[in-house]
Amino acid sequence: MTTKRDYYEILGVAKNASAEDIRKSYREMALKFHPDRVPAEQKKEAEERFKEVSEAYAVLSDSAKRDLYDKYGHSGIDQKYAQEDIFKGADFSSIFRDMGGGFSSGGSIFEEIFGDLGFDIGGGKQSRGASSRRRGRDLQIAIDITLEEVAAGVEKIITVPRYETCVNCGGSGAKPGTKRNTCPQCKGSGRTVVSNGFFQLAQTCSRCGGEGSIIQSACPDCRGEGRVKVTKKIKVKIPAGVDTGSQLRVRQEGEAGVSSRGDLYVVIEVRQHDIFERHHNDIATSVNISMSRAVLGGEVEVPALEGRLTMKIPPGTQVSKTFRLKGKGLPDLHSQDIGDELVRVNIEIPTRLSSRQRQLIEEFAKLNGEDVGAQESFTDKFKKTFR
Repeated sequence: MTTKRDYYEILGVAKNASAEDIRKSYREMALKFHPDRVPAEQKKEAEERFKEVSEAYAVLSDSAKRDLYDKYGHSGIDQKYAQEDIFKGADFSSIFRDMGGGFSSGGSIFEEIFGDLGFDIGGGKQSRGASSRRRGRDLQIAIDITLEEVAAGVEKIITVPRYETCVNCGGSGAKPGTKRNTCPQCKGSGRTVVSNGFFQLAQTCSRCGGEGSIIQSACPDCRGEGRVKVTKKIKVKIPAGVDTGSQLRVRQEGEAGVSSRGDLYVVIEVRQHDIFERHHNDIATSVNISMSRAVLGGEVEVPALEGRLTMKIPPGTQVSKTFRLKGKGLPDLHSQDIGDELVRVNIEIPTRLSSRQRQLIEEFAKLNGEDVGAQESFTDKFKKTFR
């Protein structure tokens, strides 16, 4: 007679483990030893371990059964409960519910995990494999636009390769004049039930792939797929203010499915501009002005997204002074606000002077109290700074 292993040892927890620790341990082991998650040569061993950890959880998760087990061991459980009764009341699905993200809303993680493996518990629901194929696949495509297009918004015609419902067979996959027949293996249910001791596992039918029906004569156009690959041109309206990484959802422009079409996601990439740098909704650039313009002031042309603008330079403008042109930037994607254009001034110092130009600058220096021929001391610099 084979001696049963200790339930706490099976789950790898201490005898004073909390209910939450027991739940977490079972969840990890159930995923590790699920028969559909191991190589074929390990399936038999995995099935035994799967049943073993599930039995341990069924006892230790129930306070009354756990109390009996703690007092009398396996004999206390075997005397009070029949083998099939051990699992009554054990809430296996709760172990996988609300234990983390990454799963669709409206269903427990338990259903997602076993559904993805082609199983469900109790055989009460349609296999996930069949239901997931009823909606067409979502598609994603990236397009690049210019900063000018960001400022104004733009409509783009994009080319999307995708599957469409086969016109020849109307999506059935069967040759015109024929029809799909009920799958003889699953009798139309899309599932085959496998007994796993304490509960049943409903597995996606391998013959029909969960569809519940099979094709005797395939459509020559789609080869029984029910869909054909086409290239579709779609007009997409891109709103002003988008940025690199912005994602637009175009409903019902993904691939065709049995029940509905998927969506198309358009990912925006904004090209680097030759003149402007983007800072959220502001744009920045620089402009060169002459030394005399910086000293005397005046007007200068500066680039803008819609062409060119005239900007006033006040007398005495210093090197790297930045001017703000209100409302000449980019619109905000989520509001009516428009950013500004920031223009930094670079003052051009002439590298070559005519004799007359040099004479005038020397005269200017003398009028300013400077002796350009002598080395300026730190004291002179200090006096000029604070006078």
